[in-house]
Amino acid sequence: MACRHAKAEDHFVAMPLNDSDLGRFLLANNIDAELVYPDAPTPTVPAAAKALDVPMSSIIKSLIFLGNGQPQVIIAAGESRISYKRLRDVLGVSRRKLRMASPEEALALTGFEVGAMPPFGHLQSLPTLVDSLTVQGELLYGGGGTKAAMLKLSLATLLAVTGARCLPLTQEVEEG
Repeated sequence: MACRHAKAEDHFVAMPLNDSDLGRFLLANNIDAELVYPDAPTPTVPAAAKALDVPMSSIIKSLIFLGNGQPQVIIAAGESRISYKRLRDVLGVSRRKLRMASPEEALALTGFEVGAMPPFGHLQSLPTLVDSLTVQGELLYGGGGTKAAMLKLSLATLLAVTGARCLPLTQEVEEG
């Protein structure tokens, strides 16, 4: 995949990759996944789950974090919250050296806009971690390259394509 550019004044601005680019990536790499286009908008996890008629735990998010300046894709179920302490421990970085990438940084690193980011098919292959506490279903739906598309795939495909490590990365759910 190549990033497209458009000149804006004296700066080059990346034109985001989209569902067509992701579709070509799936075909070129013979990946067992498909793009689906729900009939209803999917701006939130509950809306996506309702539009796809699946449990909310089937919706995954792909986040970009920087640990010591090095990008990592972190994948978790859509409504879960990443534990910075757990992520710091896994990456071996201090509190000051871990942060979520800005939307602009995420776009520059992956080629995809935040809110439509798939778990793979980025401009560059990035190390990936999957939260073992929340990403557990057999069938998952993630960003499909645009806000109108979702990527349907199995957990096995997600792990095979990304080479991800599965570790507990989210905050414990409090009972009560």
